[in-house]
Amino acid sequence: MKKSILICDDEEGIRESLKLILEKDYDLSFAVDGNEAINIIKKNPVDVVIMDIKMPRMDGIETMRKLKHIKPDARILVTSGYKSVETAQEAVAAGAADYIVKPFERSDIVKAIKKLTD
Repeated sequence: MKKSILICDDEEGIRESLKLILEKDYDLSFAVDGNEAINIIKKNPVDVVIMDIKMPRMDGIETMRKLKHIKPDARILVTSGYKSVETAQEAVAAGAADYIVKPFERSDIVKAIKKLTD
């Protein structure tokens, strides 16, 4: 049975790129913002969440905190276009298992997902 991944990013290009990289090996669902991600998590089992930090309405940090409240064992991979130690530390404190800076390489995403699903 395929593992499931929720991709939460407000940029369509990122969602499409991740779909192309991951669709063969994983069941994917998509959210364009934190509220949509929370609704999906409430209704569907998800093995890994790929979460963008900078999103409208509710940012990735706040979304992660809410997701962890709903599903404490959620494995979250954070992606961000901002290479900042403070942002990475805040993401880990909010429950991120890993952090990748955009633009990312295909191999980096595949390796991070494998680590979180094994």
